[in-house]
Amino acid sequence: MKKLLPAALGALLFAALPAAHADTLKMACNISGAMKPFCEHVKQRFEKETPHKLEFVEMPAASDEKLALFQQIFAAKDGNAVDVLSIDVIWVGLLDKHMLDLTDKVKDLEPAFFPNNWKNNIVNGRIKAVPGQVDAGMMYYRKDLLEKYKEQPPKTWEDLTRIATKIQKAERDAGQKNFWGFVFQGKAYEGLSCDVMEWVASYNGGTFVDPAGNVTINNPKAAKALNTAASWVGTIAPKGVMGYQEEESRAVFQNGDALFMRNWPYAYLLTQDATSPVRGKVGVLPIPKGGEDGLHAATLGGWQWGVSTYSKNPDAAVKLVRILSESDTQKRAFMLLGIPPARVDTYQDAEVQAKAPYLAEFKDVFANAVPRPSTPTRSQFPKVSKAMFNAGYDVLSGRATGEQAVADLEDKLKRIKGREWK
Repeated sequence: MKKLLPAALGALLFAALPAAHADTLKMACNISGAMKPFCEHVKQRFEKETPHKLEFVEMPAASDEKLALFQQIFAAKDGNAVDVLSIDVIWVGLLDKHMLDLTDKVKDLEPAFFPNNWKNNIVNGRIKAVPGQVDAGMMYYRKDLLEKYKEQPPKTWEDLTRIATKIQKAERDAGQKNFWGFVFQGKAYEGLSCDVMEWVASYNGGTFVDPAGNVTINNPKAAKALNTAASWVGTIAPKGVMGYQEEESRAVFQNGDALFMRNWPYAYLLTQDATSPVRGKVGVLPIPKGGEDGLHAATLGGWQWGVSTYSKNPDAAVKLVRILSESDTQKRAFMLLGIPPARVDTYQDAEVQAKAPYLAEFKDVFANAVPRPSTPTRSQFPKVSKAMFNAGYDVLSGRATGEQAVADLEDKLKRIKGREWK
């Protein structure tokens, strides 16, 4: 009897304890593609550190299709579809009411991330997502040509314009008739909103709508920025630039037919491909300032990790987000996929620096990145962005001056806002 007592007592004690409840969480991660090793790494970590299982939900590649799918899921308040999702930096305000308030769960992580990226994810004082990867506009340039013509990398748009004019003429005189000084994204779409944002902010013209929701675009510095950009079309930039998106710009630059290019970090590795005509000849700069008293203002991009407010196990979902926010996880994403990490400490990692020495050049760009006014304008940001890029396009095409465009844009944004941003 004495031998049975401890076992019986142990069984009674075990029965008195609450059983660990195991759930299966769903995370948006495209395991059928290049993301597979990263998804599997996260799954292994999560299932080792919690009693739960992790499954993956395939998402469309196109951002607009992904957003439409999330909106369908949220409209149905579907708690079984996805728990943890990756959202574009400009969707935080748009999806606010469908995203779990993470404030008390992740506020300790704030010092680990680039400040502007973290602030972008705060809606009405509440943290709605944690940065997963960071992106920002940057200026690419031909190191060999600046050296050839004894020029230093430009610090201002005025410097860039002068250098581009000089070297474009010299290269054309030397026989390269299709050479241009500068290419960027000039088509009327979200990419032009990003470019316009950089031009205006670099001249201290503000961010169109400030963090408090006030419309601020109608000012002389913003008008000057747009007029300066318009002066490039047909001079140092081809008129065809008004049909360029990211890949059209990259094709011209990577083919060796442009001195400067505004683009995103993804383009760097492509310019260094073994087949690239400009391999080893490309440098990276912050977006130029608007005059000596201006700012280096790159538009913030990237993706954030958030939790659906309809998740049936929000605590486990938050645990997964914290794993995704760790330095080791974001380092793994970079090593496997080349995705620029959102955590600042990863840029000092020896393995990261060995794999990509150029990444150190990006750090200052990311640190100074300027968020688009998506968080304060919330669900109305798509209309705001359309108004932004249409105003920019009107100035580039000569349909309006900068002064006319910012005045008209102020009226449009105030009409979109109404009494308040919704």
